[in-house]
Amino acid sequence: MNPDKYTNRELFLEVGDGHELYVQDWGNTAAETPIFFLHGGPGSGLKDTYKDAFDPQVQRVIFHDQRGSGKSLPYGSLEHNTTADLVEDIEKIAQKLGIQQFILTGGSWGSCLALAYALKYPKRVSAMVLRGIFTGSQAEIDWLDQGKFQTFFPDAWERYLASTPKAHHKNPSKYHFEQALGGDELQAKKSAYAYEQLEGNIIMLDDRTRMADFDTYDPAGIRVEIHYLKNRCFMPDRFVLDNAHRLTMPVYLMQGRYDMVCPPKTAYELKQKLPDAHLSLTIAGHKDEHEGWNLTRNTLLHLT
Repeated sequence: MNPDKYTNRELFLEVGDGHELYVQDWGNTAAETPIFFLHGGPGSGLKDTYKDAFDPQVQRVIFHDQRGSGKSLPYGSLEHNTTADLVEDIEKIAQKLGIQQFILTGGSWGSCLALAYALKYPKRVSAMVLRGIFTGSQAEIDWLDQGKFQTFFPDAWERYLASTPKAHHKNPSKYHFEQALGGDELQAKKSAYAYEQLEGNIIMLDDRTRMADFDTYDPAGIRVEIHYLKNRCFMPDRFVLDNAHRLTMPVYLMQGRYDMVCPPKTAYELKQKLPDAHLSLTIAGHKDEHEGWNLTRNTLLHLT
């Protein structure tokens, strides 16, 4: 993410364990309730297009690249990179900027991280606006990694298997995860490429996935994601769902009915467990550009 005329401040914040986080304070500094934006992945990093969801004349938004992502250093690092670390990083940013209470927003992994933070620091969070709901449960991880989506994308799964040695066809993701995080640099890149292509096909809902040429492909971001998925997001199974009843602040859930990465079942179950939840099911897939995600923008404007 690059600075623009609405950027108030950029900084690199040392958060310990050798990590420095890129932080951008953006928008109206007089806004009553700042917004913390949490990007997905994990490992995806910030993009300039994320600012399109906000009005800088009205809202103040705090953006940051999570550990190992984007401009944060060291780039691609998996060391001391867990959900608990990322939760504490948000708290350190809030303390550094002197922000007492804020709205959390994010999609996919960003929604999971927001929920995890709110469980640890509920008094900090005035509301949450989340889309493409993911809570880090085993069932959600298996949906993608075990090819449970094959009814809709048999061709994508076949291509994934074609990139996997036949001896590992019963559990191709286990093979690719081990290789992607292993010591053979070329094989790690091949497995990262195969998994990112699989995920990209499911995200796009069709065959428009445009992968970088293998020679110029950067596997750092997807390796961070694989690191989290392999370790089940560093949380007990169903931790978020089993503790959601403790989250009493308003939580607005935006979920695409055709989201093949984070199926609507999770958002629906989470809504039942949250004391003050508002669920909007839209005609959308997983990407924030898909039809229906303007609901996120409108809800955030209403809250601020």
